[in-house]
Amino acid sequence: MKIGFIGLGNMGAPMAQNLLKAGHDLTVYDLSETALAQLNGAGAKIAQSAVELSSIPGMEVIITMLPASQHVRSVYLNQGGILEVVAKDVLLIDCSTIDPQTAREVAKAALSKGNPMLDAPVSGGTGGAEAGTLTFMVGGAKKDFERAQTILTTMGKNIVYCGDSGNGQVAKVANNMLLGISMVATAEAMSLGVSLGMDPKVLAGIINTSSGRCWSSEIYNPYPGVVENAPASRAYSGGFGVDLMLKDLSLATEAAKFAKQPVILGAVTQQLYQLFSSQGNGKLDFSSIINLQNK
Repeated sequence: MKIGFIGLGNMGAPMAQNLLKAGHDLTVYDLSETALAQLNGAGAKIAQSAVELSSIPGMEVIITMLPASQHVRSVYLNQGGILEVVAKDVLLIDCSTIDPQTAREVAKAALSKGNPMLDAPVSGGTGGAEAGTLTFMVGGAKKDFERAQTILTTMGKNIVYCGDSGNGQVAKVANNMLLGISMVATAEAMSLGVSLGMDPKVLAGIINTSSGRCWSSEIYNPYPGVVENAPASRAYSGGFGVDLMLKDLSLATEAAKFAKQPVILGAVTQQLYQLFSSQGNGKLDFSSIINLQNK
């Protein structure tokens, strides 16, 4: 297929690489000349702007992977944005993690221009992006989801239809809010047990075969040396950053305000990560929140 891809960051670049490996005719755009050069070297064509990319004759699908809601609004809705120039019926897929309200607003604007649009945020991290094993949580019309599946399965392993526009974002922020809460809870439990004399590996083994078992404890334990391949065992480098978790928790609490739905633990967790980030820890893996408990 003839596909455009905008946003070649840590997630977008390997996703675009997988589209190339599958044989798609790919044109890419990003503000980073380095990112563009790398994709060009792999066989992608380069556009000089989002407008140029969106104006290419015969374009079938445009995928965006952008940092935040304001970037999605700008790229799609602002003067000189995608929706001003893109041909009708080109399928638009936004894989950014943004708030559900923005996703719905942009999808409505796209549909008014004759373009179906899906919100399709991902889970699986940079490793999943490189391996093509991402989970896509997809919101939009079912017929558009079915149209997009062939493309999404090139970049991911688990493609889940979540319902109407915005619901992909709902699934993402709800899941990541729970992840943040469970990581803080695991950090507290591990810190308490160790401070009272338990060996961390023994404690983790008990938790992971008991009622406290969760992904944060079993797979991504925040205590150093407990899980060999977890970021905690490599000084919290790599993985999912504190600032990225803070962004997702902030999206969740903002969405909760919009829905007038209390998320008490989510709000407390958001504040803990905000404090931790303000202390200069934003680039560390989010499991490093355990160090807030030790100060």
